[in-house]
Amino acid sequence: MIKAIILDLFTGGIHTTSTSLDWAIAELLRHPQAMKELQQEALKTGQGRSMIVEEELEKMPYLKAVLKETLRLYPPLPLLVPHESTQDVKVLGYDIPSGTQVIVNAWAIGRDPSKWEGPEEFRPERFLNNSIDYKGLHFELIPFGAGRRGCPGIQFAMIINELVLANLVYKFDLEMVGDDGLDMSETNGIAVHKKCPILVSATPCS
Repeated sequence: MIKAIILDLFTGGIHTTSTSLDWAIAELLRHPQAMKELQQEALKTGQGRSMIVEEELEKMPYLKAVLKETLRLYPPLPLLVPHESTQDVKVLGYDIPSGTQVIVNAWAIGRDPSKWEGPEEFRPERFLNNSIDYKGLHFELIPFGAGRRGCPGIQFAMIINELVLANLVYKFDLEMVGDDGLDMSETNGIAVHKKCPILVSATPCS
């Protein structure tokens, strides 16, 4: 049982992590100024060393803002994991009987214009000097769910996300290949991937 739980954690964490990184890189390629700012932060943090390590991630607020904004726009599981009410409750005037399957649309919450200014725009700056986090305490941003049934792999997934993205922009200049633009279409499924893969040229930073 323990081995099965660990396998679920790693499998789920790796799958959703790769999806989030895909979307983050796509948005950074679409927004060169954000890419430049993140790269400057990475270069300042790394200071010429071979790589950025986990202990240095706390020095990278813009990196964290980029990933929060990515999770807001593209939660890996847009409808989260189905839940079931354990007792009769009333929510916003709706009666929800015990045993009802409840599905939370995290994608719609992250793009709610009553909660977010310019909800369809990629603006990492909105999370700078802002206490909103993805750990389930702020219900306007719940890509990992919230409460007792929140994702147990938050820490694992986010450290991997931060380390990979930080070191990618630290070591390489990333550019799109071709002049066809970037297709941001989504696939259908439990986890939402990009419909078309990104073709990127990675040039080592000099």
